[in-house]
Amino acid sequence: MTLHDKTNKQNFLLLIQLRWIAVAGQVVTILVVHYLLGIDLPLIPMAVVILLLVGLNIASLRRHSSQDAVTNTELFLGLLLDVAALTVQLYLSGGASNPFVSLYLLQVILGAVLLETWSVWALVLITSACFVALTTFYRAIDLPPTHGAGLFNLHIQGMFICFVLAATLLVLFITRVQHNLRTRDAHLADLRQQSVEEHHIVRMGLLASGAAHELGTPLATLSVILNDWQRMPVLKADPELAQEILEMQGQLDRCKKIVSGILMSSGELRGEGTIRTTVGAFWAELVEEWKSTRLPQGFEYTNRFGSNQEIVSDPALKQVMFNVLDNALEASPHWVGLTISHHAGNLGVEVVDAGPGFEKAMLAEFGKPYTSTKNRPGSGLGLFLVVNVIRKLGGAVTVRNRSEGGASVTLRLPLTALSAGEKNAS
Repeated sequence: MTLHDKTNKQNFLLLIQLRWIAVAGQVVTILVVHYLLGIDLPLIPMAVVILLLVGLNIASLRRHSSQDAVTNTELFLGLLLDVAALTVQLYLSGGASNPFVSLYLLQVILGAVLLETWSVWALVLITSACFVALTTFYRAIDLPPTHGAGLFNLHIQGMFICFVLAATLLVLFITRVQHNLRTRDAHLADLRQQSVEEHHIVRMGLLASGAAHELGTPLATLSVILNDWQRMPVLKADPELAQEILEMQGQLDRCKKIVSGILMSSGELRGEGTIRTTVGAFWAELVEEWKSTRLPQGFEYTNRFGSNQEIVSDPALKQVMFNVLDNALEASPHWVGLTISHHAGNLGVEVVDAGPGFEKAMLAEFGKPYTSTKNRPGSGLGLFLVVNVIRKLGGAVTVRNRSEGGASVTLRLPLTALSAGEKNAS
């Protein structure tokens, strides 16, 4: 169901609520006029109209509870039935001389807010025709003799009551409709922003995939050269050089692994099959790999997840966590903390540090590309990718500054997004 359809359903419900108010108002007005003012009204026909409105509202409620979208035609027919009911009630109570005839304008205003242009003009023509017809065709009201001299005052009082009723209903309805429209527009703006960000990510992914292809050849060449160096007697005889060559080989292997991960994520190497693991094993492996490559001075890992649930090893999630941990380590070289937990079917991951925390501008613009306090080209993309990858998995990212100092980045992920069934389905 589109946003427009959802807004139509919300407005359809408002129309139902207004009809209940109209039914209650008619009942009160008829009883006051008939019994308190002593003006004889055809109670049975007017009661039948009210019962038909009640039946219409019950049917409308059942229609609203269905999953189908509410169309413009349905809204138009609903307003036409309201106009028909008002016309019958006016016909039975004096026609166009009845001060409540101005309620036609309320129907037209509601139509202008709810309906498409052609429907609004059709409603204007129909209500105008009904007004003209009521000047000729109506049931006259027999006023008691005591009301003869005060007929004008009675008419003015009726007009005042009609004005207050119409103004109140319009304020209630228009404010609610405006709220629905503002909510829809805000959601549309979020979707447009998300579309722009996803387009940006696609471009970055294409560039990364192309770079991975291009880097494959020089990395392979460097690997061959390092292997040759390791076998050269002159270099093998120098322990310090041999150790440096070994470290270079390790870093080169890491680069090749990163390139392979990029190609795998972009769909180049999907033939290797899905890697099944568990929550505990995935995070233990992730922590060990990150510690072995970054060598933090102080790192604290806490597993509060509980039961060891089976999931699929997701390289995108691993890269996301590396980005978050790298940022925390850069801000706090002496200590970084990582805690995983389980909350109502969600995996909670919190990374904390003892650094200076986020600046206010960063907190306000968190997750937007190139938002960073680091003055170097390309900075600010890490957290942007984190937010979008987690959002794609159905989760959310929140950030805050800790009261005891430092920053906290919390990721919430539905475990279904990491399950084997979900991955195979996608």
